[in-house]
Amino acid sequence: MILIKSRSIHSEFTLSLLVWILLCCPSICCCSDQPVQTLSKEEIIARAKSLELDTEYAPPPGDALEHHASGFAKTLCSAVFITGLDPEFAAEHVGFFTCPYEERAQLKWIVDREKQAVHVLLPNGITRTAKYLGDQGCLTLPRGEERPFFTPAPIESRLPDPSTRPWPMGDVLQDQPFPAELDREKVVQAVEAAFEPAEGCTAAFVVTWKGRIIGERYGKGIAMHTPLESWSMGKSVTATLMGMLIHQGVFSLWQAAPIPEWQTPGDPRAKIRIADIMRMSSGLRFRAPLDPDFDPTLGYPDHLYVYTGCMDAFKWTAARPPQWPPNTVGRYRNCDPVLINYLIRLGVESQGKDYLSFPQRALFDKLGIRTMVLETDPYGNFLLQGYELGSARDWARLGNLYLQDGVWMNERLLPEGFTDFVSTHAPAWLADGRLNYGAFFWLNGDGAYPIPKNAYYMAGAGNQKVFVIPSHDLVVVRLGHYKGNAPSNEGLKNALALLMKAVPEKTEN
Repeated sequence: MILIKSRSIHSEFTLSLLVWILLCCPSICCCSDQPVQTLSKEEIIARAKSLELDTEYAPPPGDALEHHASGFAKTLCSAVFITGLDPEFAAEHVGFFTCPYEERAQLKWIVDREKQAVHVLLPNGITRTAKYLGDQGCLTLPRGEERPFFTPAPIESRLPDPSTRPWPMGDVLQDQPFPAELDREKVVQAVEAAFEPAEGCTAAFVVTWKGRIIGERYGKGIAMHTPLESWSMGKSVTATLMGMLIHQGVFSLWQAAPIPEWQTPGDPRAKIRIADIMRMSSGLRFRAPLDPDFDPTLGYPDHLYVYTGCMDAFKWTAARPPQWPPNTVGRYRNCDPVLINYLIRLGVESQGKDYLSFPQRALFDKLGIRTMVLETDPYGNFLLQGYELGSARDWARLGNLYLQDGVWMNERLLPEGFTDFVSTHAPAWLADGRLNYGAFFWLNGDGAYPIPKNAYYMAGAGNQKVFVIPSHDLVVVRLGHYKGNAPSNEGLKNALALLMKAVPEKTEN
């Protein structure tokens, strides 16, 4: 008999996990005293193959180099007009995810400061242009278009001047002695370690303990209000916005996702629940570079096309066919955050509210966040699978919302149990013996970082991280320029190890 222990508050989750493991994975046990059996890459592929549905796949249309040019134009535009980086520096250091560095040698680029645009020229004479739109950031225009298919709108924060308000609603830090129970020297060492080696290109590092900033440093040319590339940490913003709508009663975590394109009688996708999508377990056909069987010869990946394709990302993604039954196979694919953002738009507009201003009004103004820039496709759909920029302090604010169980300034913003949901092992990932994914948050269940295994974190390409470490009342933010992705990891791990020595584990009352 297999004993299942789950931190989820939902009995349905516990039961479904038990049934799935008993029926499909009898060799896997997640008892507290017996580790989960990790499957090999070959076994993970074979298990998925045994569950695969008889549906067809068609790769995204278009030329791969042109897609790279589209991604490069947007990334460079954001780096110059939002972050404020020098164009030459940005071209060498930022955003390799949607345009690999080696591909940039084939492209020429021009920054037009007067028109706030970036033009990227391909060898075949085609030019892809990205424009700065103000509070919606930057986007690459469809070829031949001079403006997007929606009207950009100013989104002004209603918050007062941060220099006049104490942290966390403002920037004024407490004029109090450093907490006696912490090892200040090791905290200082941790902050310094995060910036080593220099090739790691760390741009910002912020540490909070019980919500108080205890460590902070910025790289050259970066300040506390500088919005930096954040990439897939936007998935955790997506989780938060959906959590708020669930708390407001607009959606239920366990309901079938009301995607309009799935409502035809007999459509198997109608059984996909919101929770399944948030766990990256929708089962849609959607090739991504992190797929264990990813084959680049099959064409440009869908995972990147929702960034660079310049189409209606919501409609295009909703049209993808199923590959597996929902909640059976977990894959890190951008179809899932795109679809949750689709639902967010539907939910906001069903209430007669303005979609573009909703994140600032409903969430950011509540938390004291002033720098977050959320970017869209040409149809005004937020691409929060990774097109957003924010300052380290603002990411720390969001992390502290989760550390505080979804409560901010005595107001509950997220449903009770929601932080447990996002930080609990996704069943379909657990079926492969993978202990590192929850619901639009990564988990440290595999011990990838020298922090407790019950810690969880937001993660973005280029080693962008926000760690939530409940056992130590810590939130740790690391942001950097993409080029430093690999070399920065050692310094980050060293910094975390030092913080574990500097901050005592909290005792339960």
